[in-house]
Amino acid sequence: MLVEDAGLVARLRSGDDCAFATVVREWSPAMLRVARAHVRTHATAEEVVQETWLGVVRGLDGFEGRSQLRTWVFRILLNTARKRGRIEARTLAELEGPTVDPDRFRGDDDEYPGHWRDDVAPADWGPEPALLAAEFRGLLERALAELPERHRAVVELRDVHGLDGAEVCMLLDLTPANQRVLLHRGRARLRAILEEAIA
Repeated sequence: MLVEDAGLVARLRSGDDCAFATVVREWSPAMLRVARAHVRTHATAEEVVQETWLGVVRGLDGFEGRSQLRTWVFRILLNTARKRGRIEARTLAELEGPTVDPDRFRGDDDEYPGHWRDDVAPADWGPEPALLAAEFRGLLERALAELPERHRAVVELRDVHGLDGAEVCMLLDLTPANQRVLLHRGRARLRAILEEAIA
């Protein structure tokens, strides 16, 4: 068991309300996204998260520390979500078709075939401070909400919550190849939505 996990587990087992409130507040948004990828409605995803936390409380004494505490909690979440819902049949449909509109690239008869056309190349979004502006964060949240559920779950877990590819594969029951495709397509669709919004 990791040293930081050992301290947190000890606090949780002792009934430390502050420690429990902290992990619930920090982990629940990502947990909701994972659950939402496995069930049909947002309300059901919220129930799955609540059931998961109840499972954590009940099972905490049995946690042996063979994995990180967060990984253990997310495994409980994943098992709970799978019992409550089905993975959407449209997963295969989401993987079909081009990631970016082929018309945005130069044709085979061009001097630079396959390169971006000048009139539709990705826009320069400017310096890093602009990305931190509250207005842009709001725009980003709205754009994320427009992504298909599976794309959004992968993009948020990777780019917002900082999970690595292996964790995302485990949590969403994806192969590494599917995780990469969903991440790539999700990022591409997100970029297209943002380009349209700031054009």
